Amino acid sequence: MEVKDVQANKGNVDVVLEIVSKDTPRSFSKFGKEGKVCTVRGKDETGEITITLWNEDIEKVDIGDKVHLSNGWCSEYKGEKQLSAGKFGKIEVIGKAPKSLFSNDPELAAGQRPKLVEDDEEPEGKYEPVDDEYVE
Repeated sequence: MEVKDVQANKGNVDVVLEIVSKDTPRSFSKFGKEGKVCTVRGKDETGEITITLWNEDIEKVDIGDKVHLSNGWCSEYKGEKQLSAGKFGKIEVIGKAPKSLFSNDPELAAGQRPKLVEDDEEPEGKYEPVDDEYVE
């Protein structure tokens, strides 16, 4: 199934998505029990959709991960479709995002591995110290 095929108020949703955003988790109390809820956005080739994560699912899903929602439920809120694992569904991470996705290093962020320099080698280029950082 693809995002374009998901229908509101229907169950048995089976879809693979890439997580493109994740909101801050919120805590709640209902019927004397504590819980957490978090909204993420997932996409495939056909579109984007909101996914509601509950409790332990929140910690296992990160931006950039590929997830498989099986036997999920689609509801509608303010005219927008929202997916959830619900009582009988399951969300599983099938591909973790590379750590470079969260790096401030421009080479890592570009998906390139930085060249490693041995302790006894001089790095390429001319470097000067500037406030504890080296600038080429």
